[in-house]
Amino acid sequence: MPYDAMSDSSDEDLLAAYAAGEPAAARALTLRLGPKAFGVAMRMLKDRAEAEDVAQEALLRLWRAAPGWRTGEAKVSTWLYRVVSNLCIDRIRRARGGHVDLDAVAEPPDPARSVEQELQETARGAALQAALDTLPERQKQAVILRHLEGLANPEIAEIMDIGVRAVESLTARGRKALEGLLGARRAELGYDDE
Repeated sequence: MPYDAMSDSSDEDLLAAYAAGEPAAARALTLRLGPKAFGVAMRMLKDRAEAEDVAQEALLRLWRAAPGWRTGEAKVSTWLYRVVSNLCIDRIRRARGGHVDLDAVAEPPDPARSVEQELQETARGAALQAALDTLPERQKQAVILRHLEGLANPEIAEIMDIGVRAVESLTARGRKALEGLLGARRAELGYDDE
């Protein structure tokens, strides 16, 4: 199957094609899901190298699971998010007590933005990350998956291995806590100017 045709294929079709011996399918699926896996890992771990390792390990596990994949049991993306989340939680638990300063992670430059916009976005990102870090681990995970990665509650429930109502409760409590922490900083972060 040519690479261009693969870009229109579903995640499950690409995984099946890879299992059938088409390495181009792995490339297409990696290009589609790799950045999202890295994004979740980066938000949870706050360390670029660790996040890259987790995303890579999760994708390797996906390739190993490909031959035995049972279509219809789980979405490929949901399965991958769950593996990423579990790998991150394992690393967080192993590194308890250690802390990586969010400011040590370089933000990618965007030439279209002004210096003021860059500074404001950096401050907003740091404020959000600091607020996220105050949440209990499960709330943080649910908020990241729902509000930052845009996943639906049923998908999050499957990733976290909990019920949809538990996801709703976790995200609602997390959102309320974030609003309380960040609400007083609206003017400082430039939201009153918009």
